[in-house]
Amino acid sequence: MTTVIDGKAVAADVREQLANSVDTLRDADVTPTLATVLMSDDPASETYVSMKQRDCEEVGIEARDVRISADAPADELFETIEDLNADTDVDGILVQMPVPDHVDKQAVLRSIDPEKDVDGFHPENVGRLVAGDARYKPCTPHGIQKLFESIDLDPEGKDVVVVGRSDIVGKPMANLLIQKAEGGNATVTVCHSRTRDLAEKTRQADVVVAAAGVPELVDGSMLSEGAVVVDVGVNRVDADTEKGYELVGDVDYDSAAEKASAITPVPGGVGPMTRAMLLYNTVKAASRQEDVPVELP
Repeated sequence: MTTVIDGKAVAADVREQLANSVDTLRDADVTPTLATVLMSDDPASETYVSMKQRDCEEVGIEARDVRISADAPADELFETIEDLNADTDVDGILVQMPVPDHVDKQAVLRSIDPEKDVDGFHPENVGRLVAGDARYKPCTPHGIQKLFESIDLDPEGKDVVVVGRSDIVGKPMANLLIQKAEGGNATVTVCHSRTRDLAEKTRQADVVVAAAGVPELVDGSMLSEGAVVVDVGVNRVDADTEKGYELVGDVDYDSAAEKASAITPVPGGVGPMTRAMLLYNTVKAASRQEDVPVELP
């Protein structure tokens, strides 16, 4: 019987525990605050920001909504980030990606105070992650670790294939899984667009994390019997629906579920965990900056 890993339920549990952590901070007169910065007219980006703000309100985090015109000069964004870095009431800063083409994305990431970089993408925080001393774990890989915990999966000694090498998921996921630490100690293979015979690699894996951004790239024929499958992909494909499209993952769910011992759905799997771990990092940031210890889930 295949276990469907319910990301919504796990994320709700994380949020409930974080609400208690926020209460501890508030008892010490600390209000954790996340500033979300949106410099885009993209409806999807606006939706993501609104969802993150609602999540903040649910657990008691103050959400500061900062909007900048997509046509504004890049300097306006950098000056905004500089002001937020200096604002002692702001614990976390998230610049919603993508930014407009005339803005240097890497410069944006470098401009955020590493202590307030709750996405975990500042080069200093990336370096600390690789070194095994993470300040903030990137939200999606950390959320996947929490999903593993929810099904009592210890990666130690397991063969894991990560399909995709993005800075947001693939690379940090591999780094977390190879750490000599709880939630790590796995043997990790990272596959990507230049990998020869992807199926040969995935069939050898106890765990497959699909994060390539290619609709239904991995199917059941590419899995070993009883593998655990985590689908990070969210792809919009044409479909005969009211909206004219449907969302599918990087895994062909039906065929993969026939082989897998556990699998995440799309939607409702990894996505809710990404948002929950953003809240986690914001609470952790407030605890660090105000020197108020809290219990984190």
